[in-house]
Amino acid sequence: MRLFIRAHDLGVTGADKVLKEIDRLGLDGVQLVAYKVLPGVEYRPNAIDSKCAVQVAEAFAKAGKSIPLIGAYFNPVHPQEEKVENGMAVFRDYLRLGQDFGCGVVGSETGSCNGDPWIYHPKNRTEESRSKVVEVFSELCDYAQDFGVHVGMEGAFGHVCYDVKCLERTVKDIGRSNIKIIFDLYNYLDRSNIEQRYDILSEGLQAFGDRICVFHLKDCRIADDGSMIQCGVGRGIFDYTRILSEIKKVCPNANLVLEETVGEDIPYSIAYLKERI
Repeated sequence: MRLFIRAHDLGVTGADKVLKEIDRLGLDGVQLVAYKVLPGVEYRPNAIDSKCAVQVAEAFAKAGKSIPLIGAYFNPVHPQEEKVENGMAVFRDYLRLGQDFGCGVVGSETGSCNGDPWIYHPKNRTEESRSKVVEVFSELCDYAQDFGVHVGMEGAFGHVCYDVKCLERTVKDIGRSNIKIIFDLYNYLDRSNIEQRYDILSEGLQAFGDRICVFHLKDCRIADDGSMIQCGVGRGIFDYTRILSEIKKVCPNANLVLEETVGEDIPYSIAYLKERI
């Protein structure tokens, strides 16, 4: 098992500073969202070129670090079609540059008909919306094929692929071999099913197995009103001794990515996880 963090959760910018920080923390690399950490790179089509991607890859290789996932998240069911088209264009850029970055997977979530922010909307749970996700991700998979990279899909309770079964059905309908899964247990939870979290983990591991390219690691506490309050990994109710044991049975070489653990929680969470790994 290898341990990573989202680069933009480190609070630094520039590949050199990111590498210095993950070396200090003893991490294996980062999930990279280029337009959030690389100076001068914007969220728009054609904002980054092969030269920049290769420079980043070479710096990571020299440092003995890696990038298991490039994040190019966009909302594939946004009610404004121009935003969908822009998001797909940016995503295609990173598919084209994936090998230059030394990374074989570019990922996104399945979005919400709410538009912005990506929160629950009744229309999310319709076949019309799911069909749109199938259409968009099928097109991206076909494009990715030409560059030898994979498309990563991530489900979430408030999104179109709101549970494991819905995401599994969607992946089958897409029917491409170059689909990978980004599995985030926390994403599938709300106050209605938080007590079933380990059952949902088992369901996801059984459904997707070694198709899972990255596990996002989060934690939370439960407020007096029953709502979930996210916190640093190891400071909440998630039993990571159990979670990592279950992951290891199915994905012994799993890529584990800390997500939304920030600031002083980062070194604590790394030590906590390494002890359990």
